[in-house]
Amino acid sequence: MKRPPPGLEPSQAWAWFPANGICIAEWCRYYNLNRYTVVDLLRGNLKGHRGNAHRAAILLGLKPDPDQRLAA
Repeated sequence: MKRPPPGLEPSQAWAWFPANGICIAEWCRYYNLNRYTVVDLLRGNLKGHRGNAHRAAILLGLKPDPDQRLAA
C-alpha cells in the first residue's frame, strides 16, 4: 500500500489520504497501526516521539526514517 512522501506537515499528510483515494482506517489496518494514534498524529495532538506513535509518524512521512539515515 502507498505511503505519503517524507517531509510532510500533519495537515499535508491528512490531505494526502483523500487525494490518493485511501481510507485512513484501511491504511492503519494494513500497517498494523492504531487508528486513533494515526489520527492524533495527523491532528497534531501527538508528536511521535516513541513506540507505535514514532513508527506511525515515520510511515506517515512526518518524521525521517532513522534506518534510512544510518544506511546513507
